[in-house]
Amino acid sequence: MKTIERKIELEGVKAEIEGNLIRITGPKGTVERKITDKSIKISKEDNVIIITAMNPKRKCKRMMETMRAHIKNMIKGVKEGYEYKLKICSTHFPINVSISGKDVIIKNFLGEKHPRVCKIKYDVDVKLEKDFIIISGIDKEKVGQAAADLEQTTRITNRDRRVFMDGIYIVSKG
Repeated sequence: MKTIERKIELEGVKAEIEGNLIRITGPKGTVERKITDKSIKISKEDNVIIITAMNPKRKCKRMMETMRAHIKNMIKGVKEGYEYKLKICSTHFPINVSISGKDVIIKNFLGEKHPRVCKIKYDVDVKLEKDFIIISGIDKEKVGQAAADLEQTTRITNRDRRVFMDGIYIVSKG
């Protein structure tokens, strides 16, 4: 049976593979991920990770390339980290945003009496700088999900979006 291989260089990071768990360790920390697809095998030789697709069909190739992208994101995360920047926009009522532990508290959103609270579920750093909220971490998926949760907390319903542009919006990813 024909197999397909892709190789990823490990420069400045260490990788451990235990069964279907891959763990990448670098200067910023450690990220781990489980591989659930049985048709893909991952191994490590010297300073290279080898991803092998056991079946040359299209679906298996797609999963192999997806796993390759995930591993590259893990390597970039432990080397450089990821940072999302969100802007606090208020046109009608001044929004007060504060950070208390793992909670982001949004007060006076559209003149509401009760504050909206976004609980940050993941191990990411949240900082407040003037009109910007900066979310940073080493796992791309967790940083992105935390930013999306924060953006959804100030989602506006039953109003014209062209007039009521208040909220917290993702401005940059990286």
